[in-house]
Amino acid sequence: MNIEHVRNSLSGHTPDPIVVDEHSKASVAVVFREGPRSAEVLLIERALHPHDPWSGHMAFPGGRMEPEDDSTRTTAARETFEEVGVELSGAEYLGHLDELVGNRRTTPRLVVSAHAFYLPEHQEFNLDPAEVQQAFWFPLEGLHEEHRQVEHSVPEMPEVRFPGILVGQPDRHVVWGLTFRFLDRMLDVLERPFVKPWGNVAQFREHFDRETSS
Repeated sequence: MNIEHVRNSLSGHTPDPIVVDEHSKASVAVVFREGPRSAEVLLIERALHPHDPWSGHMAFPGGRMEPEDDSTRTTAARETFEEVGVELSGAEYLGHLDELVGNRRTTPRLVVSAHAFYLPEHQEFNLDPAEVQQAFWFPLEGLHEEHRQVEHSVPEMPEVRFPGILVGQPDRHVVWGLTFRFLDRMLDVLERPFVKPWGNVAQFREHFDRETSS
């Protein structure tokens, strides 16, 4: 899965828009670069805050759309620069990957757009410590390694086991939830879907697709 494969796969892709009566918008940037094994994607570990429901989670850089943003693509680029210091104005725009609904318990609902970019030249990270405690590149080929495909639980829902991808230290660097859903959709678009070992992943996807359409 080199960057040419990513570019070609995304070039003909248009996500289905999400329509909800009352919502706010947010956006994430799925930033790629070419790596020695395969194309690599930028992941962040969010900063630790006791009152932040996403405290310490693995994610793509991103955030809520501001009034001055003219599009969710602009939001994705702005948030990436603010959070990790990576400038996307000179990056190649690969396309609109997907739209998903965030936490269904929030009102108004949050519709999150994912936009893909290719970064041809290396840039040093400049992390905002209030937002991000770590950022790194992860190879797409590594997402299919069996030992990385884990189940993840969270304290607020101890009875539920979510599908996740281990991208670093166990119990710390696990991609799950909304970011996992974006990865899942991304790999489907790249025609390299997860070979899913998770016992509940079908129910997981069905549940969130149902919540999105309700």
